[in-house]
Amino acid sequence: MKGSITEMMQQAQKMQADMQKAQEALAEQEVTGESGAGLVRVTMNGRHDVRAVTIDDSVLQEEKSVLEDLLGAAVNDAVRKVEAENKKAMSQLTSGLNLPEGFKLPF
Repeated sequence: MKGSITEMMQQAQKMQADMQKAQEALAEQEVTGESGAGLVRVTMNGRHDVRAVTIDDSVLQEEKSVLEDLLGAAVNDAVRKVEAENKKAMSQLTSGLNLPEGFKLPF
């Protein structure tokens, strides 16, 4: 029994270290969200920090509200992509754990 507890603790420590590495890698990964068929692009890292915004010159001829809508849509697209990448990476990391549905890691 004692050996299995020690083994479980070692596995938990390894998983924690692996998760830390994965979170650091995800934080540095960049995705690009876009709207208006690529007229507005927002590059964001895994921490949701916006790294770059690109706006096609043709959009500048439109009303301010059009640009605002396109910018908001591009940011939302980037956020969804970051979340999808994070979810994918974490599910790969925890695939063998048989965690209950909706269980969130790290604790």
